[in-house]
Amino acid sequence: MGKHEKGTPKYITNKNKARGLQKLRYYCQMCKKQCRDHNGFKCHTMSESHHRQMLMFTENANQFIDRFSQEFLHGYVNLLKRQFGTRRVPANRVYQEYISDKGHIHMNATKWLTLTAFVKWLGSTGKCIVDETEKGLYITLINRDPEALVAQEKEAKRKRMTKNDQKQIFKFINKQIKETSTNKKSETTKKPFMRPEENVLLVLNLTFKSKPKLLVLNANELIANK
Repeated sequence: MGKHEKGTPKYITNKNKARGLQKLRYYCQMCKKQCRDHNGFKCHTMSESHHRQMLMFTENANQFIDRFSQEFLHGYVNLLKRQFGTRRVPANRVYQEYISDKGHIHMNATKWLTLTAFVKWLGSTGKCIVDETEKGLYITLINRDPEALVAQEKEAKRKRMTKNDQKQIFKFINKQIKETSTNKKSETTKKPFMRPEENVLLVLNLTFKSKPKLLVLNANELIANK
């Protein structure tokens, strides 16, 4: 059966199907061939090219599995770092973004059987922080780039210096408060003037001194005394 002509409804339908994701069980990682249904996958497994690839796989299966696992790990972590950074995100969300690319390495070709096993492996190796919740697994990337580590060290140093400065300021303020309270206690307190109660007479004891007597001398007496 030949290919359908361009522009025909069948041609457009086939293009749309090829553009979207297909079932994982109908994908051959060794041949990098995606089949649409069981019949297509069966025909592919009976082809000579598939048999040649499988002979290569059987000769050194561990080497192929390790290579596929490293490529899957590299693609998953790079996507996590590039798109989400060090934010806490659901592991399945990152996986859905990763498999949206048709050229990705499929998990059935790696040493991890499930996404849960892969995410827990990331946590055990210290590449990510893994949180298991009721809604699923959440991961947080641990950035170990040299530049990022230097920036984190500078930020931590700045926070320590700021904290020390705040401690010194609080210490100085507390010292001033203690000195002020001590000075207030040492000062003598004067009693304020209190108004007497009603119907109480105020008695003021006033004493006046007598004026000194002036001596008045006549002019004649002054002359006589001379």
